Amino acid sequence: MRSKIFRNSLSFLKNNFDCEGKWGFPIIKPQEISTRSIQLISYSDISSHDTYNLEKGVHFFIDDYRFESLYTNPERALPKLKKYAFTLTPDFSLYAEMPLWHQIENIGKNRWLGAYWQEKGLKVIPTVSWSLSQSFEFCFDGLPYNSIIAVGMIGCKRSYLNFMHGYDAMLDKLEPKNIIVFGKPFKEMEGNLISIDYLNSREVIR
Repeated sequence: MRSKIFRNSLSFLKNNFDCEGKWGFPIIKPQEISTRSIQLISYSDISSHDTYNLEKGVHFFIDDYRFESLYTNPERALPKLKKYAFTLTPDFSLYAEMPLWHQIENIGKNRWLGAYWQEKGLKVIPTVSWSLSQSFEFCFDGLPYNSIIAVGMIGCKRSYLNFMHGYDAMLDKLEPKNIIVFGKPFKEMEGNLISIDYLNSREVIR
């Protein structure tokens, strides 16, 4: 490191939140939103010119490269995100082909940004993801119990058994109050599901 100040800065260490689990993920606190008519808009469709929208939430079920900078430069997007009713945590990819260190890193980014946004006054609903059974050791850490969560269905038809294995493990671990499902849920999925149509989330507000 070039300097002691940089080495000890919170922006570098990212150690300024309460943590839990073997890997010390930041804890996302439970928060409530109205579940009567949930609407989502893609992060890639919002801009600094948007007017305030107190009904829609922001989702990140898009390619990782579109939101990677949120972790390295988190302050930059705050003015845009604050214009919406709530935000889901970024859905950093968790593929079975990824080495476990990379999967753990992506879960850590998800949790840190959720805790950071809550500290800054945003209403945050955590996005939950998993890969194979070995990810169950860490992929549910730092998440609120018996609260509202979100899951994405994009690409899950190709790995139905793995998805349902993780989904059932998530139900046992978190017992969520409501589950925002981005995409069409499988008929075997239990819980209080709130299905969000993908195409409707791409309607841009100006």
